[in-house]
Amino acid sequence: MSPTDSTADSFEKLKTDRFQSVTICSENESSQDVTTFASKLSKSIPIWQAEGKRTIWFHVQRKCSQWLPVLCENEFLFHHVSLDGDVVVMYRWLPQDKPSAVPPYAHTMVGVGGIVLNASGELLVVLQKFGTRELLKLPGGYVEPREDLSDAAIREVEEETGVKTKFLSCFSFRHTHGANFGCSDLYFIVHLEPLSNDTNSDSDEVEDVRWIKIEEFLNDPKVHAVNRLFITTFLQNKEKGISMIKDDGLHPVNRQPYSFYHITDDSGTSEGT
Repeated sequence: MSPTDSTADSFEKLKTDRFQSVTICSENESSQDVTTFASKLSKSIPIWQAEGKRTIWFHVQRKCSQWLPVLCENEFLFHHVSLDGDVVVMYRWLPQDKPSAVPPYAHTMVGVGGIVLNASGELLVVLQKFGTRELLKLPGGYVEPREDLSDAAIREVEEETGVKTKFLSCFSFRHTHGANFGCSDLYFIVHLEPLSNDTNSDSDEVEDVRWIKIEEFLNDPKVHAVNRLFITTFLQNKEKGISMIKDDGLHPVNRQPYSFYHITDDSGTSEGT
């Protein structure tokens, strides 16, 4: 976004973007008095409407929480909260003849599990500490903000088991709904190569860490059916020489790094080429 010379100059350091949206951040305002804010807002809204602006965004710090009732009274809706929990983001869609084009905030959580096999063909597994029953499962957890899938898998496996690994490929993922916080959930299964066999877990969520034969894992009653499905799918794809590898690149528009996951055979040749 870039600064704008909007005639609604009562707010400081306004920003606009290519979607004709205006963003105001409370931290940029020299006066954060609620009466002053209410006056600025009432003067600015009709000007923004006349200018053809579409969405008005307010990023409000906790110390300016007195602004929130004013925004609510002026038809602003809550959109999301910043990752550190200090800023509430509210918005108002201005065009009255068009439905809102504002996308909802992130509605899907992303997790990752690691398939780690040692030279003896043993699988690295953990016995989780919490839950209604004992579960033997693949090590893994949630992907952190701005973290790549492969990096998350490596981090989670080391945190839960003490085993350092390197990324080889991605094999499958599970998509479900009604997960934590009412979000949908994507859970990716990643193949990792162990750099050692030594286990040493300090995780509060893990009761035990062990290497076991794949057959033992598949037949253990403490293993959930979905985890069995992950392993059988992995073995089938491995037998066929199919995997999904990762290449890193730079997005041509926003110039942000990205990871491109694509299916290959054992020779490293992309499928379909």
